[in-house]
Amino acid sequence: MGPSETNDHVLSALTNEFTDADIEETNEWIQSFDELVDAHGTERAQFIVRSLLQRARSRSVQVPMVTTTDYVNTIPVDQEPEYPGDEKMERRYRAYLRWNAAVMVQRAQKATIGVGGHISSYAGIATLYEVGLNNFFRGPEHPGGGDQIFWQGHSSPGNYARAYLEGRLTEDQLDGFRQEKTKGEDGMPSYPHPRCMPEFWQFPTVSLGIGPINAIWQAQFNRYIQDRGIKDTSQQHVWAFLGDGELDEVESRGALQVAANNKLDNLTFVVNCNLQRLDGPVRGNGKIIQELEAFFRGAGWNVIKVIWGREWDTLLEKDKSGELVRIMNETLDGDYQTYKAEDGGFIREHFFGKSPETKELVADMTDDEIWALKRGAHDYHKVYAAYKAALETKGQPTVILAQGIKGYGLGTHFEGRNATHQMKKLTMEDLKAFRDHLRIPFSDEELEKDLYNPPYYHPGMDAPEIKYMMERREQLGGFLPQRRQVQKEIELPGEKAYKGAKKGSGKQMAATTMAFVRLMKDLMREKEFGKRIVPIVPDEARTFGMDSLFPTAKIYNPLGQNYLAVDRELMLAYKESPAGQIQHVGINEAGGVAAMTAAGSSYDTQGEPMLPIYIYYSMFGFQRTGDAFWAAADQMVRGFIVGGTAGRTTLTGEGFQHMDGHSPILAAQNPAVLQYDPAYGYEIAHIVERGIEQMYGQKDEDHNVMYYLTVYNEPILQPAEPEDVDIDGIIRGIHRIKESQADGPRTQLLASGIGVNWAVKASELLEKDWGVSADVWSVTSWTNLRRDGIAAERESFLNGGKDSRQPFVAQQLEGATGPIVAVSDYDSALMDGIRQYVPNEFATLGADGFGFADTRAGARRFFNIDAESIAVRALQMLAKRGEVDSNVPAQAWDKYKLSENKPAVEPNGEE
Repeated sequence: MGPSETNDHVLSALTNEFTDADIEETNEWIQSFDELVDAHGTERAQFIVRSLLQRARSRSVQVPMVTTTDYVNTIPVDQEPEYPGDEKMERRYRAYLRWNAAVMVQRAQKATIGVGGHISSYAGIATLYEVGLNNFFRGPEHPGGGDQIFWQGHSSPGNYARAYLEGRLTEDQLDGFRQEKTKGEDGMPSYPHPRCMPEFWQFPTVSLGIGPINAIWQAQFNRYIQDRGIKDTSQQHVWAFLGDGELDEVESRGALQVAANNKLDNLTFVVNCNLQRLDGPVRGNGKIIQELEAFFRGAGWNVIKVIWGREWDTLLEKDKSGELVRIMNETLDGDYQTYKAEDGGFIREHFFGKSPETKELVADMTDDEIWALKRGAHDYHKVYAAYKAALETKGQPTVILAQGIKGYGLGTHFEGRNATHQMKKLTMEDLKAFRDHLRIPFSDEELEKDLYNPPYYHPGMDAPEIKYMMERREQLGGFLPQRRQVQKEIELPGEKAYKGAKKGSGKQMAATTMAFVRLMKDLMREKEFGKRIVPIVPDEARTFGMDSLFPTAKIYNPLGQNYLAVDRELMLAYKESPAGQIQHVGINEAGGVAAMTAAGSSYDTQGEPMLPIYIYYSMFGFQRTGDAFWAAADQMVRGFIVGGTAGRTTLTGEGFQHMDGHSPILAAQNPAVLQYDPAYGYEIAHIVERGIEQMYGQKDEDHNVMYYLTVYNEPILQPAEPEDVDIDGIIRGIHRIKESQADGPRTQLLASGIGVNWAVKASELLEKDWGVSADVWSVTSWTNLRRDGIAAERESFLNGGKDSRQPFVAQQLEGATGPIVAVSDYDSALMDGIRQYVPNEFATLGADGFGFADTRAGARRFFNIDAESIAVRALQMLAKRGEVDSNVPAQAWDKYKLSENKPAVEPNGEE
């Protein structure tokens, strides 16, 4: 495919398919239009063209949909505002920033350290950052509340370098880059990680693709809390700095319609289009800026292209033939990358030399002058004009596509090279050339002392340029990035909110999903706390019984409900409202986690503690969006994650892709997630109460946690809370719910979630049919028990191997004799996690393997996790110990027909 074929949808190629029947008349029209532009400017010309297009449609004249404009800047020169700052002053300390950022990475390459780092990323994005920091990005002390900035992760050395000039970081801290533990308090993380540097970073962004979708939902959440009257966020703006390669990630583009449909003009994406991925070109045979322009415009975004620096303005004005624009349109990204890895003479020959007209345009320019033709991302004026236009755009989010050079100013070994992302070290020649380019006042002798220990540069806090920089940030509301560690005190729900969940379901059956939803409703009724709850659900609210919230809490939609609802006469009609409380994200689990992340970090980003409760189809949580939950943990999000329709067999008939037997195991790997598998409503009440207290209470503990509850869609009789309930056991992971009074051999049945019902029935079978005494324990959290056991072992190790405390599970089981059978609706690995911490003989029964469609009873018999299988496994262990006759297990096997795989009646009566 030739260049002309790839550009037939741009403005300059709109007439290629047509024959001009009257060239003279066409030229008259064009001349008239040119005179209009010359006399009245581009704004007036835009209005006239739009009016003509509008008229053309009304007269049934076909007008093409133009998704891509020419490969030039979107904002005409005559519409560019004056740059308000002192550009020379800003260039001076921008040079210091770029030097210190590169030196920080260079010093981390010492032979005794060698921790890596990225030199080229910040070098190419520095102007995009600095124009914003000097003119637009509002800090937390701003009267309007401050902006939220999603910094491009690999450019973190630039953020650290600026904080050093501002006096917020020391040289020792810069030397602690990527040495968080060995450097102690001076250690700093590689990338933006709030959990690693909680006073500095707000948003983690290096898990590529998650930053963009989180930025969209952050902007959405800002509108949400304003529309609900919680906080005025009207002056706040969300900025997300992205790479053009990052836009390949599905999450980067997958929620663009959310921003467009909700008219989030408080959001701007700034895409650093250096045309490079980590390994090579983003679109070597294409044009990524044109592709992104079409994609974003088609999604309803305002698109601003910043491709060329001001040096190109004169050439474009002289380009009367249109040949320069044609060549710009047809030149492939792979070639643009190559040009900046060569020199001015190469560009003269291979770019301008493509046409006699363009070659003549630069005939009077030297090779050095041609080489100095900047890309738009490095021009203060062009970037300022784009940012200003973005903030002035109403009713649409904006994306700025800024073309730059990766490794800009670092020399020919770095600029535009395929390997530049992996290059961590400057040669002495590179270092000296970089010093000269930036005019840093160090002699050759100072640099030659040690290639891997070049000096940082700081002119002193009294230097005019530093004073200027500090004044700009003070006027804009303080330093960025910055994270305020303030725990605002709020009134927590009273005991009354939990009473309903603790009293059971009486004679009615209720699944734990319904028990949880009822509790959530009660919490939402709390006068002060209720408004802080943010229910988040993908397109399954009715599955979880949440449709009862539609008429009262309503579904959040900033545009309201402007259609006549088909179910408007029903009691549980679908109801949308700008003041709605429910965040309904649609079939979009990634959006659900992004919405939770925005709400669950509001205590920091907005100073308003909110409690997201994200309820989703369990199979599509940690399996599908586990990386997003890790990003939420990095951002220190607080809230509840609720996996509805949980378990591998509870979801009758759905089959393979819906049967979840592993989510708790995946979740257990995330240190910020406290995972629970409750069996009863009263357990849920205590877990939720403890979770809210941990997140927003005033105890000295880790508040930055997410509680993950697996709940089921299988109705059971929910028991009332016992008078002697072991609340501590519920919270920490295990409590006994049945102590057998039989006098026979003893065994212990440990189960979680819906499996507790099977264990209770198994206990009854063992007592009635075989005279075995079987206690039943509800394990609310296998994960908590394992983590506690690991902690006890580590305490012993750090104590020189001396005896330390017993793990909690061992404490609870002290005196509980006999073998243990552990069972759940999940893989055996979940239960096996505590095997080493209990003194008893231990066996697991789990739903291992793939799921399938069947009845609950049939699936449980297949996995051998039903009551009869539990009873037989306990008898096998007792027989091995000689506590029951050796023939008993076989007798039980036959009695319960386990060989026939014929299920017995379930505890709730289902076949």
